[in-house]
Amino acid sequence: MSQFLGTWKLISSENFEEYMKELGVGYAQRKMGSLTIPTMIISMHKDVMTIKTDSAFKGTEISFKLGQEFEEITMDNRKTKSIVTIDSDSMIHVQKWNGKKSIMKRKLVDGKMVLVSSFTEACVYKLEKK
Repeated sequence: MSQFLGTWKLISSENFEEYMKELGVGYAQRKMGSLTIPTMIISMHKDVMTIKTDSAFKGTEISFKLGQEFEEITMDNRKTKSIVTIDSDSMIHVQKWNGKKSIMKRKLVDGKMVLVSSFTEACVYKLEKK
């Protein structure tokens, strides 16, 4: 799990706007979201993990214990019941709201974090450690 800790910066994304559209994100917010280059800081203090995402557009911060459900307000203002687990070499983040489910799977590949977000279609992000 310690391999995920640190500061990560987006270097590329695929299908991000389509993913946001599937989630119901409005046109203006999708366009702004597509232009931002967020930085993600993942830290751990005792048994509480924090994921902080900052961009010129907006920022979010969530803190949680692995394997325990928590409430989350997403960048696009969805209120979700979320749970984050570690499975072998992957960090899996599941969000549920209004009978829907989104899954984000983080994995390290060649020193870069690959984050695959899926709702009905997949969006792939690549981040490098700063």
